[in-house]
Amino acid sequence: MSSTEEPERTTERESVTVRAEKIGGIDATSVEFDAGVTALAGRNATNRTSFLQAIMAAMGSDRASLKGDAERGRVEMEIGGRSYSRTLSRENGSIAFGGDPYLDRPQLADLFAFLLESNEARRAVVRGDDLRELILRPIDVDEIEATIERLQAEKRGIDEELSSLSAAEREHGSLEEERARLENELESVEERLSEAREALAEEDTETEGSERFDRLRAAQTDLEDVTYDLETERASVESLETEREEVRDELSDLTVESDAIDDLAGEIERLRGRKRELDETVSQLQTVIQFNEDMVDAEYPELLGEDEGEVTDRLLADREVTCWTCGSSVETGRIEETLSSLRDLRTEKVERRNEVSTRLESLTEERTEHRQRREEHDRLERTLSDLETELTERRDRIDELEKRRDSLLSTVEDLETEIEADEDETLDAQKAVTRNEVERDRLRRELDTIDEDLAEIEDRLAERSELNDRREEINDELEEQRTRIERLEREAIGAFNEQMETVLGLLEYANLERIWIERLATGEEATFELHVTRSTESGATYEDSIAHLSESEREVTGLIVALAGYLVHDVHERVPFMLLDSLEALDSERIAALVEYLEQYAPYIVVALLPEDAAALDEEYPRITEI
Repeated sequence: MSSTEEPERTTERESVTVRAEKIGGIDATSVEFDAGVTALAGRNATNRTSFLQAIMAAMGSDRASLKGDAERGRVEMEIGGRSYSRTLSRENGSIAFGGDPYLDRPQLADLFAFLLESNEARRAVVRGDDLRELILRPIDVDEIEATIERLQAEKRGIDEELSSLSAAEREHGSLEEERARLENELESVEERLSEAREALAEEDTETEGSERFDRLRAAQTDLEDVTYDLETERASVESLETEREEVRDELSDLTVESDAIDDLAGEIERLRGRKRELDETVSQLQTVIQFNEDMVDAEYPELLGEDEGEVTDRLLADREVTCWTCGSSVETGRIEETLSSLRDLRTEKVERRNEVSTRLESLTEERTEHRQRREEHDRLERTLSDLETELTERRDRIDELEKRRDSLLSTVEDLETEIEADEDETLDAQKAVTRNEVERDRLRRELDTIDEDLAEIEDRLAERSELNDRREEINDELEEQRTRIERLEREAIGAFNEQMETVLGLLEYANLERIWIERLATGEEATFELHVTRSTESGATYEDSIAHLSESEREVTGLIVALAGYLVHDVHERVPFMLLDSLEALDSERIAALVEYLEQYAPYIVVALLPEDAAALDEEYPRITEI
């Protein structure tokens, strides 16, 4: 499943050199390592997390900090024959970033590749956050909705054309019947004409009326043509008048609020802007929260205890420390107060964003309905205008044909009067020939016209197969777009469940049978519910609460949530690094098994470990002990 977060890059599995100055707790360092797994082995406060932050900064993440006593910092990275850089500086009490990093937009990497302790995906399980929102965050829902609207408009146009072709097909059947009737009539006329010519040949006499018969035949032929055209035009006018009344009725029944779409478009744009602002605010808040949590771990590890309660107790103790953001001295209690306020604010903004998303979805559907009605109203008005124009043209044509017919009738009557004055048997025979020839020519012309109409209809009908094929393609595309979110949800859940099953098998937790996500469709939006199945000593299984997981089990669950997102969004195609930190909740053997398993996904894995945990890794993995 491809994400639109970053253009795909190809990365050679070559050595990487990272040079960092004034990042986290690092004064200055230069580290080189090769593709595969690299272990940062050391005790707490040995700049392992700071070095991971340096890599993150070079990749494009803003989740790195300046050294407490520095105003500026810098990271340079060489990988695959190319160089990338990042600068950090203090400006107005915050950290400003510059340079030319590897990624233009690091959201995917921050979520699913940079798996430090404060990684949002890892913490989501512990905090009980919305896993669905987390995993689907990189997807552009607005783009999906725009694609659906475009496909629906194209489908409506094809449906109109297919409806027109259905009417043309019925007309084709009527023309075929008319053609068969005319062919039978022509056959009878040609038989009578042959008999009349034989009778005329028997007379074998030249008559003075022959010229008058030629003129009469020509006039009668013209009269037949004009009469036929006149009948055709009158029938067309009658049909057009009926169609015009039907269109007028449809227009009168179709109400369109002229300003509704513009008003809705303005409100939708406003809400989309608001949602983008809230997304950015939530992201920034999470960045700030994670950054400060990382700094507590990196700068003051002695403040950390065995659980969150002890962390809070130690932070609230009266003690002054140097603020890593502004460089001033603050009491430790202020740190936790600030973090708590930030977490509350983030929760508030997430709730507001969800409300805006729901309202935005409702307004988008309403705008689509208004747009469809307006498009139909405009189409009917265009049709009505075309009908009025065509009616005017055909009525003018009828006036011309009526004048032409009256003139020809007068000519035919004059010629017939002259001929009747000299009538004899020869003239009667000539008259019969003329009459049948006129009738034959009329029938042939009608057949030619019908053949032309049939050919035109058949050409149009030949396009129906292509239109039906395209309509099916559009239906498939619409179904794909409409179910894309659901498909992504199911794929994310499938990836998570598959990875969790594999990792649990590797880590061999005695009484933990299964941890999995279930997709629950609740109203317009689905939710992801996390389940745990345990087993007793007797082998019986039962479902337990996620809250009852041990710290080690929760850490593994959080890691696999991040890995699921990593796989679903094909992060390995864009981000060559996977960074791991704070794995102390796992024992050494399990860390080794987990790292070996993850190696198949990322070209470069850099993992920060305590010395005893690093010792359990494969001996072939290089260790970096000084940064």
